[in-house]
Formats: sequence, structure tokens, C-alpha cells
Amino acid sequence: MSTEKKTLVMGASTEPTRYAYKAIRMLQRYGHPVVAVGKKEDNLDGVKIEREQVPFENVDTVTLYLNPMNQKQYYNYIISLKPKRVIFNPGTENPELYALLRENNIEVEVGCTLVMLSTNQY
Repeated sequence: MSTEKKTLVMGASTEPTRYAYKAIRMLQRYGHPVVAVGKKEDNLDGVKIEREQVPFENVDTVTLYLNPMNQKQYYNYIISLKPKRVIFNPGTENPELYALLRENNIEVEVGCTLVMLSTNQY
């Protein structure tokens, strides 16, 4: 497996049925440092879920669990973090944001974080 990639989970949740919850747990299991932003401030296995747009440093990957309408308020925030890539999980596909990211030399990946991790493609 490759080196650890600090990952920001957008749309984080402490609800076990949510994919964002599963992603946080799986990223940790695979040894990736995780930071998270969600609707409500909380804590999941030692990961503090922030409500605010915290200026995290050295974010390699942003993985989205927000529908396109809920992504708009985060466009500038995501770009300001200068991640290497943004993963659009199923249901989060957003051509408008793809274009903005590419203009800022940020890789766009449409896929599933859970599948990518479990198949060593993360």
C-alpha cells in the first residue's frame, strides 16, 4: 500500500448507516490521517467532526459525501486547501465543481472511497 494520505471527509457523520461514517472508519483502518467537516460538531473514533471550514494543512485528498447543492458553499474552501485530489463518491457528481478544481490543478476522481481503499487504488 502507498504512503498515508491525509484525507478530509466532507459531509462527515457519526450515524453508522452513512457512507461518510464508514469512510472515516476505513480510512483510519488503512492508516490515513482523517479530518472531517459535517453538519454537527461531534467526535468519531478520535476524529473531531468540525462544523466550521477549518483551514486544515497538508490535505492530500478531499472525499465528498455532500450532494451537489450542498457542495456550493464549500467550493472556495476546498480549493483553498489545495488538495491533490477530490473524490466524488456516488451521488456527489458535480461537473461545475470538476471544472473549478481542474482550473486549480486539482485532480478530479469519480469513484467510491470505500471501494478504492479495499482494492488498494487509494
